[in-house]
Amino acid sequence: MASSTIHHPYIGTCASSVELLYGKSFKLLNLHNTNKKNKKKVRISCSYSVPDSTCEVVGDGVVYKEDEEGKRVLRVGIICGGPSSERGISLNSARSLLHHIQGDDLQVSCYYIDCNLNAYAISSAQVYSNTPADFDYKLESLAQSFQTLADLAEHLATAVDIVFPVIHGKFGEDGDIQELLERYNVPFVGTGSNECHQAFDKYKASLELSKLGFITVPNFLVQDYGTSKSELSEWFNRHQLDPDSGKVVIKPTIGGSSIGVRVAYGVADSIVKAEEIISEGIDNRVLIEMFLEGGSEFTAIVLDVGTGSDHRPVVLLPTEVELQFCGANDLKENDAIFNYRRKYLPTSQVAYHTPPRFPLDAIENIRKGASVLFQQLGLRDFARIDGWFLPNSSCTLSSSESDFGSTESGTILFTDINLISGMEQTSFLFQQASKVGFSHTNILRSIIHHACLRFPNIASVSGLPGLVPSRSKSSKLNKSFPHRKGARKVFVIFGGDTSERQVSLMSGTNVWLNLQAFDDLEVIPCLLSPTSEYASSVDAGKDPDDVRSRTVWSLPYSLVLRHTTEEVLDACVEAIEPDRAVLTSDLRKKVMNDLMEGLKDHNWFKGFDVVDEVPMRFSLEQWIKLAKEVQATVFLAVHGGIGEDGTLQSLLDAEGVPYTGPGSMASKLCMDKVATSVALKHLANSGVLTINKDVRRKDDLVNKLINDDIWHELTQKLQCETLCVKPSKDGCSTGVARLCCSKDLAIYVKALEDCLLRIPPNSLSKAHGMIEMPNPPPELVIFEPFIETDEIIVTSKFKNGNGHGLTWKGHNRWVEITVGVVGKLGSMQSLSPSVTVKETGDILSLEEKFQGGTGINLTPPPSSIMSAKALEICKQNIELIANTLQLEGFSRIDAFVNVDSGEVLIIEVNTVPGMTPSTVLIHQALAEKPPLYPHQFFRTLLDLAHERNM
Repeated sequence: MASSTIHHPYIGTCASSVELLYGKSFKLLNLHNTNKKNKKKVRISCSYSVPDSTCEVVGDGVVYKEDEEGKRVLRVGIICGGPSSERGISLNSARSLLHHIQGDDLQVSCYYIDCNLNAYAISSAQVYSNTPADFDYKLESLAQSFQTLADLAEHLATAVDIVFPVIHGKFGEDGDIQELLERYNVPFVGTGSNECHQAFDKYKASLELSKLGFITVPNFLVQDYGTSKSELSEWFNRHQLDPDSGKVVIKPTIGGSSIGVRVAYGVADSIVKAEEIISEGIDNRVLIEMFLEGGSEFTAIVLDVGTGSDHRPVVLLPTEVELQFCGANDLKENDAIFNYRRKYLPTSQVAYHTPPRFPLDAIENIRKGASVLFQQLGLRDFARIDGWFLPNSSCTLSSSESDFGSTESGTILFTDINLISGMEQTSFLFQQASKVGFSHTNILRSIIHHACLRFPNIASVSGLPGLVPSRSKSSKLNKSFPHRKGARKVFVIFGGDTSERQVSLMSGTNVWLNLQAFDDLEVIPCLLSPTSEYASSVDAGKDPDDVRSRTVWSLPYSLVLRHTTEEVLDACVEAIEPDRAVLTSDLRKKVMNDLMEGLKDHNWFKGFDVVDEVPMRFSLEQWIKLAKEVQATVFLAVHGGIGEDGTLQSLLDAEGVPYTGPGSMASKLCMDKVATSVALKHLANSGVLTINKDVRRKDDLVNKLINDDIWHELTQKLQCETLCVKPSKDGCSTGVARLCCSKDLAIYVKALEDCLLRIPPNSLSKAHGMIEMPNPPPELVIFEPFIETDEIIVTSKFKNGNGHGLTWKGHNRWVEITVGVVGKLGSMQSLSPSVTVKETGDILSLEEKFQGGTGINLTPPPSSIMSAKALEICKQNIELIANTLQLEGFSRIDAFVNVDSGEVLIIEVNTVPGMTPSTVLIHQALAEKPPLYPHQFFRTLLDLAHERNM
């Protein structure tokens, strides 16, 4: 085979492709994967190199790739990033896409466009970063740059077969990236440039929808500053809105579906908030819309399964978006909308229902209308269309009888066209696709192969084998497991009832999806229900204080992909409720029949691979006995509570069931922050320091008058000016706040007394973000000195004298770090620490730790902050902590480190750390040499647990 080299129009050393093997030894820790018989090769190629041994130039001038057996390999280029505020979410989508489509038959290359429209070819490891700011500041030294976007397009024309753009918002959905690719004849997934331009602009789309006979939301366009107050007042009057208090929604015309969206009251407030959007640079054209009181928001994925010019858009099962509040103790907002925070942070303020709880005629109308819209607007491959259902009892809009969207039960309005739907692991795309038989891999590859049909040069590749996994993605937990010789059972358990249960769901989902990559494993996701659920269900009559009577649900594929644990639980109950189950089954069959009408003509489609199953319910005691019976290994992802205090570990130990992470005694010790400090106090001369603590009972604080005397007592005892307060035995994010005066302390104690679920931003004397509070409130809280560190600023907007977008004054020589430790008992080893960067306030927020696309982690610590020598000493101290506490398997240690000496000031130890797609543990594993990709990392942790009990 002839070799070929592609010369790129940029300067830099070309990195070779990374070829990873499942089962490769973890050299750093000298651990060995026992999965030798089922090694599975995956190519993860950096986009700026093409392996010579597998390339040849064919007649059409395109460089194609073949695997070792001479079969054609489809080369897909993922482009993410972009200039919009959604570039962090774009990175999440790229990560998910990369994870689920790569394989022997499909090579993935990754590209990134920064906020200044500079283009880079990046390694797949960078895609696993939490946010672009994690690597923006070091792109020049880390990635291969293109001088212009035209150079990028010329490179793509020869280096890949098809591009999958996942840039959300500007430059991704407005037609700009599509226009660039069209100009250089680069095949791509998704809608063409002209159609994107029309559909992405909310005002233009609204006009077009009205022309097509759809009912639209009345709106008023604001262009730049100086809006005519009289014209807007006339619009308010025309639509029977009070000019002083009428409720409206303000949104940018070309922003995403949630960035910059806000609520206003009356004409004056509307003008102010519209001009805020303009002044913030989000958009210079703003739409004012009526607030649809009494309506329910929905979103629907549309998939084109047609051939050539024969478009056949099929709408999957729509999802109802329900904003909800947890009683009087929650902060109910009058202007509550489905905003960025609610969309991407797992809190109980929003719930999804798939299919919607709408009348059947409304659901059918949504599916019919979205399909017509997709076709009439000239959309391609897939899209997400959002809208509202207004029951007849709610506000009515004037419309003619011919207008599409009027049903017997209410009115359907379509409001937003999303040309590139978000692709996080539990996004609407995957929720709805799994409900009708598609796994993540199957739906994404179906979209890609459908797009290939438009391009003759690559259409033949659409017959690639292996589109559908060789086995069903069944998750049923009983004796009828699809049995294969040598297959190991893995139960991934998550949920619980602590304030970290939503993060636990994200962790468990991520672990489950990653471990599915191994054909020698049967991986079953399981939900540990809240205590409030089990007492009145199958375990009625049992002692509610006996954790063994807690309920565990084994979950089918589609029920895992939810926003919150409450939502998963509700879905379980719905799935076994006869009437709801029949409705869902009927709708599912209808959609699948519609899909098969088109998919049967495509030779690449091998069938659906997610089975329609019902969840199964067990007591925790029954579930553990079942784990023992089928010789399962339990992957613990229950954060806090019984998942981290040694309780679950003790129950599993009693039955001899292997599990991930430290044993029961170490878990119990580390859960108690005070006990952890006491256990490490003797290491002060070895470079490990502890923070002084004062523990107070919540009831004692509530019953006292909080005044300056109490404040002075605390600060004098702890010898500090400001305090950090946190729950004694809760997670690492909830309930943590900086207190600067007695008034702050009083506000915090009042929040505990009132059982508030959250303290609103800027309630305390120093600026801060939303503080999520533990529910129920903790019995004990800890006060400790607040450790001051110098602000670290990471930006790509400017460069300092060193050529990096990283600024740190370094007057205070301590920085906050978080670091994973992995290994066997007595020989735990430290991964490379991550420096955590606080973007808002003094405490890392829940968003910065767990919300995708938010929060900056510098991995490894930049040399401009910490020297290599100090870093090595720091890692040695971290290992000393881990081995002193008798950790095993894996854990995460949070601390402050002195950047000169490597001394460590311990904050806390998490024995069941976050394992979300954006966790720092993944960044740190990828920083190893060779890098450990997520599926390998989680497999290593699983094998450590398995080996411990052998």
